[in-house]
Amino acid sequence: MKILYVAGREQSYSRTRIVLKALEQQGVAVVPCFPPDRSFKHYPKLLWRAMKAAPQVDLILVGFYGQIILPFLRLLTWKPILFDMYITTYDTMVYDRAKAKPGSWKAKLYGLSDWLSYHMSGHSVLETDSHIEFFKRVFRVSGKKLSRIFLAVDDSVIYPRPQQKNSENFLVHFHGEYAPFHGIPYILHAAKLLEKEPVEFQIIGRGITYEADQKLARDLQLTNVRFYDVVPYEELAFMMARADLCLGIFGDNDRVLRVTTNKVVEAIAMARPLLTTRNEPVQELLTHGQSAWLIERANPKALAEAIRQLRRDAELRRRIAEGGYAVFKQHCTVAELGIRFKAIMEGMLS
Repeated sequence: MKILYVAGREQSYSRTRIVLKALEQQGVAVVPCFPPDRSFKHYPKLLWRAMKAAPQVDLILVGFYGQIILPFLRLLTWKPILFDMYITTYDTMVYDRAKAKPGSWKAKLYGLSDWLSYHMSGHSVLETDSHIEFFKRVFRVSGKKLSRIFLAVDDSVIYPRPQQKNSENFLVHFHGEYAPFHGIPYILHAAKLLEKEPVEFQIIGRGITYEADQKLARDLQLTNVRFYDVVPYEELAFMMARADLCLGIFGDNDRVLRVTTNKVVEAIAMARPLLTTRNEPVQELLTHGQSAWLIERANPKALAEAIRQLRRDAELRRRIAEGGYAVFKQHCTVAELGIRFKAIMEGMLS
């Protein structure tokens, strides 16, 4: 099998890099076609390169972010197209980033990009059954052309390693791009509730809510939170290994209800105990008390109390860490990702 892999994000972007690695591990010959960075200005050249390469391949895989690219590819070639949709534009822009109100013309435009991509591809991939049900309901489609593939992380970098603590305190870890659905304000308020206890937090990353969250930290006069800028993936693994507990997502918008996120899968890949919001997508993969500790979203008191409970109970932390890692090995490795993608491609070609 020989495929053309076209994505809207650069090769170093996590989703692009991991899918590419997964396919190559499965013996799929891949012709890569990626932009040098995330700017839309590269798309015309990208489409020109893809059009020239398309006659030599069996199938085209359109990766993240492909909603703008895919309709043009469909007009330029009639090769089978598999769309790694991963997440929807509509859900991200309307329910997480609040760039448009539901029902507005702008929201409909975001939705149109998802709808067109779905109808112009032979098959599409989303990360959870919950997100598939959302897509079916919003866009009124049968879902026959949708498949679930759980998120995977690069397990050659993110893997269990001995804990190397650099503090006597209980270290709670979070990393991310400061998206609204991450709920960092709730983490900061929980840190305030725990400021007189031997608990400290490390928060890594930059993104949309960074400035507002920094202001909140100053207003709360937090002394038990350390902020770090974005670090290389390899260094992130070592920083996670120091932690006693890893955090997932805790925001109050509707997108929280439909995602698992990389940070959740990265925590279980590291065999670190995970604390995150209880939602349907997470519960497709993890079980409360067995492979993760799940709480209600947008509740700093519940978050602080869960951290207290897990700090006091080392056996509970060990149990959910081991259970989470067992789930990871079964469902979220690069090898499993490649197997699932290859099976869908073979089905499309047959």
